Amino acid sequence: MNNTSGESKKDTHTMRAARLHGIHDLRLEDLPQPQPGPGEVLLRVASVGVCGSDVHYYEEGRIGDAVVTAPIIMGHEFSAWIAGLGEGVEDLEIGQLAAVEPAIHCGECEACQHGHPNLCPDVRFCGTPPIDGVFAEYTIMPAENCFPLPKDFGPEEGAMLEPLGIAIHAVDLAHLKPGQTIAVLGAGPIGLLTAAVAKAAGAGEIYMTEPLADRRKFALDYVADVALDPQETDVVGEIMRLTNGRGVDVAFEAAGAPETPDQAAAVARPGGKVVVAGIPSDDMMTMTASTARRKGLTIKLVRRMKHTYPRAIRLVQKGMVDVKPLVTHLFPLQRIADAFEMVVDYDDGVLRALIQVSD
Repeated sequence: MNNTSGESKKDTHTMRAARLHGIHDLRLEDLPQPQPGPGEVLLRVASVGVCGSDVHYYEEGRIGDAVVTAPIIMGHEFSAWIAGLGEGVEDLEIGQLAAVEPAIHCGECEACQHGHPNLCPDVRFCGTPPIDGVFAEYTIMPAENCFPLPKDFGPEEGAMLEPLGIAIHAVDLAHLKPGQTIAVLGAGPIGLLTAAVAKAAGAGEIYMTEPLADRRKFALDYVADVALDPQETDVVGEIMRLTNGRGVDVAFEAAGAPETPDQAAAVARPGGKVVVAGIPSDDMMTMTASTARRKGLTIKLVRRMKHTYPRAIRLVQKGMVDVKPLVTHLFPLQRIADAFEMVVDYDDGVLRALIQVSD
């Protein structure tokens, strides 16, 4: 790893970036600084979240058929300052802080044409092999992916709009109605934000399950009415008891654990919904067929998000969802490996660790 001064970096147009070379092998390197083309924006990366999907690549080298076969820059939950404008970009200004949609969709396939860009088979997604992400000082993105933030937003809030967008999409899939009850299995950032969005949408009782004691406490302080320990409690039996045998209207699976999809089906009421957001390590999901069939459950799976950034900004700006408490740890880019190890080990009560790439 070469240490390069700011003067030298500017002169040679290089940047610092963290690249994953293999499992648990993150290296800080000097790479060429990208330059924006027509319709693109040069972004000086501000804050980037260490997401569960990043951890899958760090720990396992893959998510399903997305496999790390060459060194790659991970990271996709980010905010950045507009640092340069490519030809034809007129609606953005240099110096603006923006939240950035990490998915570049083709815009031409059937899914895109029907308003489902999150299902685009040709999507280029930051940090998904072989596309580089944003654990780097600079990146380029299409101008249309950049959403300028209100003046009172900081880089940390901007970075949290991506996981908030996933939560919004999950609740959208549920078609949640005011007063309906929900269960959220897993009190990580996505589960907590899903519960928070559901509450903002009018959810009644919110039941959460989570094996980590600090996350259960956080869930109760943050949004949950009940937070159950699946290692000490029959969570299905307890949720059924608390709902007088009815079950919940919507069960959100946000843990990616082997048992949680089946638990979600078990706690959903007849005619209810199950929304699956978790990513299982073994790429398999198991659900008792007779339970889902006899209840006539509607089962939906969350694929990232779509058209959520403006709503995410409004939810935070209006105080309807507070993303700040979920940011528990901040690390500089040079300590990114420490951040990943903390997240892998669930150490020190970490919820979302952010990499502060630049001030």
